[in-house]
Amino acid sequence: MSALKSNLYQLCLTFIQNRIENIEYSLQQARQASNDDTKSSAGDKYETTREMMQQEMDRNNKLLYEAGQQKIALQQVENVEAGKVVKNGNVVLSSEGNFYISISAGELNTDGQKFFAVSQASPIGRFLIGKAVGESFKFNGKEYLVKEIL
Repeated sequence: MSALKSNLYQLCLTFIQNRIENIEYSLQQARQASNDDTKSSAGDKYETTREMMQQEMDRNNKLLYEAGQQKIALQQVENVEAGKVVKNGNVVLSSEGNFYISISAGELNTDGQKFFAVSQASPIGRFLIGKAVGESFKFNGKEYLVKEIL
């Protein structure tokens, strides 16, 4: 794997790990708040607060699951080799930007270059998958020419 691709992979992994840590912290805070809450004389208020905390914990559990799935998806593309056409795990240099087809992690900067980590299921990812060097496509009114696949 090239140094560039390795750097992008590590940036995405750090992105996911930070996301997981933040979600786990939120879950811990919600559990602690739920445990610290004692039943007051205003029973309805207590039940409403408890239900809101439970909804927050459920939402965070769902986010934690999704982040775990993202981590698995990223690990599956760690050692993907470049081929003749773009596939999940490739780095794509195009006329309108550079992309790492892996997970949706947004803008990444490495070695003074800007890349966008996108999933193969994202709108631009779907356009990129299957394209060969020299092929182009239109996305959001711009013409993208695939210049290199790494």
